[in-house]
Amino acid sequence: MPAKASNPIPIDLALQGGGAHGAFTWGVLDRLLEESRFEIEGISGTSAGAMNAAVLACGLAQGGPEQARKLLAEFWRRVSDAAKFSPFQRSPVDRWLGNWTLDNNPAFVMMDLSARLVSPYTMGGLAGNPLKAILEELIDFSCLAQGPVKLFITATNVHTGQGRVFRRDEISADVLLASACLPTLYQAVEIDGVPYWDGGYAGNPTMTPLVRECESNDTILVQINPVVRESTPKSAREIASRVNEISFNATLLKELRMMALLRQVLDPGNAEARLWQAMRMHRISSELMVKLGHSSKLNAEWDFLRMLRDAGRDSTDRFLAECGDDIGQRCTFDLDSLLEVV
Repeated sequence: MPAKASNPIPIDLALQGGGAHGAFTWGVLDRLLEESRFEIEGISGTSAGAMNAAVLACGLAQGGPEQARKLLAEFWRRVSDAAKFSPFQRSPVDRWLGNWTLDNNPAFVMMDLSARLVSPYTMGGLAGNPLKAILEELIDFSCLAQGPVKLFITATNVHTGQGRVFRRDEISADVLLASACLPTLYQAVEIDGVPYWDGGYAGNPTMTPLVRECESNDTILVQINPVVRESTPKSAREIASRVNEISFNATLLKELRMMALLRQVLDPGNAEARLWQAMRMHRISSELMVKLGHSSKLNAEWDFLRMLRDAGRDSTDRFLAECGDDIGQRCTFDLDSLLEVV
């Protein structure tokens, strides 16, 4: 790994959630951590993005970029190991055809149907969450609180419907699980007596703290939930999947449009306006995420996770080749296009 640059460019990261698809983000982070010209100041994450963020920040606090890379790899390896005996496995036909979907898995089909009819409170929720033990074993939360990276983890308050952003000194395994709590599968996670669901409903991820609370003017959004799909969903499962994508992207798109608007209309002499106008947005994504079905978010096979990791690294290679020199200089994600009326 090259020596650290004398004056690395500070950057912020915005990490979306998406279950096992978060392994794509792992690949992005793994590649970015090899770049000595950048230094991560802040991370906003939701669901799987929150877990990637916390693991990365812990690794940086403990031993720098190499330790962060090792800890991320260990996290995803343990996620895969915990899922080896899960009923959510690909069917023999899908394995033979090279499909990553779980659509033909009987356990997934039953869960998909029951989730629309039966409350997790009636069934007691899924029996424990293996992620809690993994998070508690891998992350030193006291170290995280004192670490160099500012963390912003979003969960949705069930009572108010509003997002709560937890800072690094507030983060625990329960906070991370709350940020990833799907209400059709798990009972709400209570923190200080308040129930929380997946942060994707309120911010996937939340962008505002990165602008207001970080010195960096460059934010890289790692987007794993498709915004545009050319085909019209026809089956009940396809419709439910598309509704999920739209709802989990809605808050992010609204916030990005707000940013674009504020950059245009605010008084440049206003201190708040200068924060928004100085922000430079960048985005790393992949067409692969459009091709993957919703059910594959529950596929934690090691081969699948490694494929996503490699796709994340490849997408970051392309991004750095095309836009790397623009970081610290100009915006490479056209925010103004979000204001266009279609």
